[in-house]
This record gives sequence, C-alpha cells and structure tokens, in this order.
Amino acid sequence: MSDGPSDRDDDSYLVAHRRDKLARLRSAGNAYPNGFRRDTLAEHLHGRFDAVDATSLAAETRVYRLAGRLMAKRVMGKAGFAQLQDASGCMQLFVQQNAVGEAAYEAFKNFDVGDLVGAVGTVMKTKTGELSLKLQRLELLAKSLRPLPEKWAGLTDTETRYRQRYLDLIVNRQARETFLIRAAVVRFLRQFLDSLGFVEVETPMLQPLPGGAAARPFVTHHNALDRDLYLRIAPELYLKRLVVGGFERVYELNRNFRNEGLSSRHNPEFTMLEFYQAYADYREAMELVETMLRDCALAVCGCTAVRYQGANYELGRPFRRLTLAQAVAEANPDLDPARFGDRNHLAEAARARGVLVGREMGAGKLLTEIFEKTVEAKLIEPTFITEYPTEVSPLARCNDANPEVTDRFEFFVAGRELANGFSELNDPDDQALRFRRQAEAKAAGDEEAMVFDADYLRALEYGLPPTAGVGLGIDRLVMFLTDSPSIRDVLLFPAMRPER
Repeated sequence: MSDGPSDRDDDSYLVAHRRDKLARLRSAGNAYPNGFRRDTLAEHLHGRFDAVDATSLAAETRVYRLAGRLMAKRVMGKAGFAQLQDASGCMQLFVQQNAVGEAAYEAFKNFDVGDLVGAVGTVMKTKTGELSLKLQRLELLAKSLRPLPEKWAGLTDTETRYRQRYLDLIVNRQARETFLIRAAVVRFLRQFLDSLGFVEVETPMLQPLPGGAAARPFVTHHNALDRDLYLRIAPELYLKRLVVGGFERVYELNRNFRNEGLSSRHNPEFTMLEFYQAYADYREAMELVETMLRDCALAVCGCTAVRYQGANYELGRPFRRLTLAQAVAEANPDLDPARFGDRNHLAEAARARGVLVGREMGAGKLLTEIFEKTVEAKLIEPTFITEYPTEVSPLARCNDANPEVTDRFEFFVAGRELANGFSELNDPDDQALRFRRQAEAKAAGDEEAMVFDADYLRALEYGLPPTAGVGLGIDRLVMFLTDSPSIRDVLLFPAMRPER
C-alpha cells in the first residue's frame, strides 16, 4: 500500500468498511467512551519486568491498566496477540477468549490496526521470552477510520510525513525521538541560563516596527488601532530595552517570523534563543556559547561527540576562532588582504564569484558577500568567525582599534551558522547614524535593511550598560544534534506549499 496522500484517499473502501464498524458501535451504545484510566506505561513495565524470568512472573498477581494504539494484531483461533503502542513504547498483548469472554474476544477480532484501546491484565512472558500483558479486559476507546501505512514499508514519503505529522509520529519512532530531543534541548537551555542568574521574559510578537535583524517582515493590520503591525523578526531591541530598565541578565525563547523563501535551513517561522548580559563583551559571550553547546550535547546526547550526516564532530575541544578577513583570505588565495578595504577590488572579486553587486554595497558588504559565497559552507568544524564589517552590523559596537569592523561573532558548524553575537552598540548617537544609513539603504531598494526606531534610541539615551548579546537558532541546533538533514525534520508543522 502506498503512503502518498492521493493513494491513501483512494483506499475509500477500507474507510467505508471501518465506518460500517463505527456505525454498529454507535447503535450498540457509546462509540467513544471516556471512562478508561490507565495506571502505567509500556516502558515502566519493560523496565521493571524485562529481566525477570517467566517462572517468577507467573507469581505476579498485580493487575495493570495500559492504553494506546493497536499497531499489529494476530488472531489464532481462540487466542490472539496484539501490539499496543503508547507514548513511551510498545507492549505485546495476549488475548484469550476464555479470559476476556466470548463477546469481548469477538469484538477484539473486529478491531483494526490503528484503533485506540484500553487493556487490563497481568504480566507474563511468552515461550519466546517476550514480556506481554495477559488480558482480563480489552476495551475500544476510539475507532481509527483510516488505515495506517503497511508496517513493513512505514511512512517513507517525506511530503506526507511533513503534511501529516500526526501520522509520521504514529508510525515512525525516529520522528518521535527527534521531538523528544528537541524538548530536552529547550529544557536544558532554560536550566543552563537560569543557573547563571538569567531571567526569562516575553516580548511582543506584534510590533509597530520590524527591528533587531535584517529581514523582510510579515505585515498585518490591527483593526481597532487602524494601523499596520509586523510579526517580529527578532526580539533584540525589546530585550535591550529591558537591560536599560535593570534586567541585567535576560533571555527569551522566542518564535520569529521572516518573509523569505523555503529551504532545508529556512522556515518562515522559527525558534531562537536570545540572551543579553550586562557588563560583558562578545569574548565572554563566545565563551558562554561554547560552554553551553558543549554541555547541551553532553546532557542531551550523553557525550560531546556528535555524528551529523556521515561526519563526526567533537564539541569537547576548543572551538576554532578566526576573523572574517582571515577566513576570506584563507579560502581565496587570489585575493589581496591588503585591499580588503578597496571597494572596486572587492566588487570585481564578488562579480567573479557570482555576487550581484549593487551600487549601495560598500567594501564591508562586499567582503561579507564573498565570505558567504566562498567560506560558510566550508566551515565544518566548530568555528567562531569574528570582526564582521560595521556596514553589515548595524547594532554591534565598533572595534576600538579598527572602527571598520565590529566586536561581533558568528558560530558555524557543519557549514551553517548556528549563533550570532556581539558587544552591543550602546552609544545612542552612533546608533542613530547607523539607523539613518539603514534607512538610506532601504530607500535605495534593500528590502531587508532596518527601519529607524526612535523609541529604541530614546531608551539608549537613558543609558545601556556595556552588554553582550547572543542569538542561537534552536531549529538548526536540534538538526545538528539529531542528524536531521532538513529543518522540516525538526519542526512539528513546517510551512508547506499548497497541495495540488
């Protein structure tokens, strides 16, 4: 049986057959009972009894109550076996007519794979040594009207897996494991920051101005206020307002929205961790990120060695660090580092590498474009890239020794960016100048340039302490830790193009 959506809809005769069964259940009484309560899970029974021999189990008299979905069923005369799956795992059910009664056994014979059932019985082991629940009672709790994919094939069509995640979670254990790891990652990050005195907060998702990142926003309209609002592209400017207000260590696990294309690494809505620490700089932020990622892998995966897409990565060793200019020079030996401030030189080099060069692009922007074209994908081992040009870092503090670059870093592993951080720009006059330059770039056609945020400048004028800030992509981190090639593998409900 194919698991594609159109083929499954063609199985109308199977759905009709199951609906006939449901009609008979309705006529007999309550087809969807709600009185059954379980008192244990499959993994608890396995953990307690897997190592117990069959003779000792025969003396066990306690009755257990399980509930879950039937994943397999085999009837042999007056006895049968079934596989029950709950959130924790699977348990075999042993059903005998003389134990559950003739009526209940006949009902069991009419159950379908996919049905939700309640099972009551004692533990035993079969002749093959498999732990089972010997049933005294079996109750249908909810009818599955659509057939599950064949067990031997599973649900392999990725389009169906993403569109019908509920079905993917039922039949693919690896999918469930991925999202359990995701939950563990988020839980660890909260505990890690909480232990360092950071305070978790919430900031607006609907904002009057789209700020905190260079991205195209989604626009909506608020009827009562009669004004356009924007789904946030980043919480940065609000979190730094809180640092001004005295929240010196603050973080938010936030959903962001960016009106951009779909890819294996991009989804219109995604999850970020952003945190800010007063009286710290980008170097301390790098140290914190390195420790956090190492400890996260240890807590979630059990070790600092991560295998991703056929390659091995070690987070236990110090991460490599080099400047953006060093990285470009290393990957482009034909370029002269002494001319990295020469716009004409860089424009020619960028065009040769397929970059569409605009008149508004300065030397810093062009150098960054060359970096993205020729370096990013080659940053395989855990690496911090520092000293991003000021032109592409409108919210970062300029380097004291070289104002053409900022005290900023990005963290890369497996050829993709996971984190971005910097010493925050806390000079309101410098920030106003940067905003004006961004507004000029937007007027010249740069749709991702930032807008001028007068209220944020007003907050800076009250005084932002020296502060380090970091944004970490949760989805990409989970991809890395779960060996998932696409961001859609780690989003329960990814954005999809309309079905044909």
